Amino acid sequence: MTNTDNSDPVLQGAMTAPFIANCSDKVLAPSGTCQSVEEGFYGSGILSLWNASSAKLGPYVDADARHQFMQSKFHRHVDFCGSCHDVSNPVVGDLAPGNGTQPGAPQVISSQDSAGNPNVGGPVVDKAAFNNPPYAYGVVERTFSEYKASAFPTTKVADFLSLPENLRHQGGVIELTYQAALLAGTGGNYADGDIRYFSCQSCHMRPVQGAGANKRGVQVRNDLPQHDFTGGNSWIGEVIKYQDSHSQLRLGDGLTAAQLSAIDLATERAKQHLQQAANLSVDGNLVTVVNLTGHKLISGYPEGRRMWLNIKWYGDEEQLLREDGAYGPIGVMVANPAGGAAVEVESIVDLTGANTRIYSAHYGITQAWAERLVSLGVSGDIALAYNRFSGETVTTLADLATGSADSIAESFHFALNNHVVADNRIPPYGMSFDEAKRRNALPVPANQFGGPGVGGVYDHYDRLTLNPPAGAVYATIDLLYQGTSWEYIQFLYLANNRQSAFLGAEGDNMLEAWLNTGMAKPQLMASATWGSPPVTDDTLGVSSISTGYLQQSGKGKSQTITYIASSTITVGDEVVIRALVQEANGELEEGAVVSMNVTNTATLESFTLVSSASDSSGIAEISWKTSAPNKKGNGGTTPGTYTISVTDVSGSWDGVPTSSSFNLVN
Repeated sequence: MTNTDNSDPVLQGAMTAPFIANCSDKVLAPSGTCQSVEEGFYGSGILSLWNASSAKLGPYVDADARHQFMQSKFHRHVDFCGSCHDVSNPVVGDLAPGNGTQPGAPQVISSQDSAGNPNVGGPVVDKAAFNNPPYAYGVVERTFSEYKASAFPTTKVADFLSLPENLRHQGGVIELTYQAALLAGTGGNYADGDIRYFSCQSCHMRPVQGAGANKRGVQVRNDLPQHDFTGGNSWIGEVIKYQDSHSQLRLGDGLTAAQLSAIDLATERAKQHLQQAANLSVDGNLVTVVNLTGHKLISGYPEGRRMWLNIKWYGDEEQLLREDGAYGPIGVMVANPAGGAAVEVESIVDLTGANTRIYSAHYGITQAWAERLVSLGVSGDIALAYNRFSGETVTTLADLATGSADSIAESFHFALNNHVVADNRIPPYGMSFDEAKRRNALPVPANQFGGPGVGGVYDHYDRLTLNPPAGAVYATIDLLYQGTSWEYIQFLYLANNRQSAFLGAEGDNMLEAWLNTGMAKPQLMASATWGSPPVTDDTLGVSSISTGYLQQSGKGKSQTITYIASSTITVGDEVVIRALVQEANGELEEGAVVSMNVTNTATLESFTLVSSASDSSGIAEISWKTSAPNKKGNGGTTPGTYTISVTDVSGSWDGVPTSSSFNLVN
């Protein structure tokens, strides 16, 4: 690091006033020295502060680059992503009563005096943003803090097998991260021997085999981080494409065919990521949702995002008795900004039903903050919330400001919100109550998920008791995710005062894009079944999938070929996939043909394989011959993790997409 005014050209890395980093044992009382380092301010852009030379930073010491480079161990560090992913509001942090913190959080250093009165317009150096870590004030997003409060920053990928069984779910993000890390050949650590922890990078930049540049002679690595960064937003790609084709993109319009294709691939990766994020299981009348991510499930920007259980209860004649968490038309018709007929919007039908389980975070504004905002000249006419059916204003800032002292109004006004009203998103594995409290990342109320209290650890799952209606014999249970709800889009549309020359039409544009791209269609994350659905004996399904290879031994007439079951297969070998086909009554099925989709999880290359007819043991076998690279290391089948999913079974398929995975290694 160098001073931002280039005042230390000789002593690279030396810090001189006024560019002293915060490095105090007492996080909220910075000493201005680096004699005793506990933590720095992992705030916006710190990873980019480098201008001592033209060298590019990266994790390798042995790069064969065509430019200057320097190894940066920070790129692999568990704190790297903290440079962006704790988002706080500096205005709320400095001016709002309580500084936008959760109850019990450490006191914030701000411009407020002992009576709580802020010094509006005072020196910048007195403001909260200049005296506290980003997680200490003005809560907006806490993805990094959720992760830091969990057990993952200190859990080695190599220790995967010691994790609780429900975290080792096959096809889950933790298991896939472990399998991808094994490609380095070091048991889960980095190829150069560095310990690999379950960092943000290990899951969102899973290693693949490849070269870091397209220049001749660049070495092929078995441990190259894929610059993927996929999250769960499967809708935004459709919005970008729609707005680009309708000349509504504010920036970056005129997308090329290659860019449009890349957007589509990113959309598919997001959908896959959602399906890797959770596990759903049923035991009697208990259903358990397990968080397989390194942060809350769900995480990130809270407005408009929600995850919920959709449960359909059926009787003995397969008649629908009740649907909990139903999603569909809600009787609201809105004019389509694109023209044509009015459109009926869709949302969760009953947001507050006794049997509706929605996971989300709700923020709001306290009466004291509303009163202060009005006194500072903010218009009291600002609408804080709208009726989702009529669109009428429910509460204004003035209404709240003149209300009772303990009143709080929920709002999507994230620029004004200073209070977390409710947060029942599922904590990550090993989330410490104490650390989450220090970082303003507690569930609200804090006694959820085992209610551990001081010194305790939260459950990384939610378990709820089902309430079957009379006559129910089975139920389908789907865990769904929606990134942008009708209620949020309605707020953006109605709250835009249309006074900005550049952004005045954005409320209309977002509504138009939402209405005409599927209304941010909910995505399936996981499924389970309660009870036993009525079946006919001719219904067929695949109960399990195994992978392996054929091993030859002996020569001539004594030669034997043996099937070796394995989830790790060498490039150049023949991958043998075996599916066990059964009837609904459990009997093994002979003569069935199984179709499967095979996908490389990194490149998303996919293809379909069709088995031979199942034998008398019910085994339908498929062989896929892979190709080894040439002597120069070029060509060959792409190594990596591959998923297998059943897409059809001849006869009457039960529709269950049984899946598995395997690793292809050099």
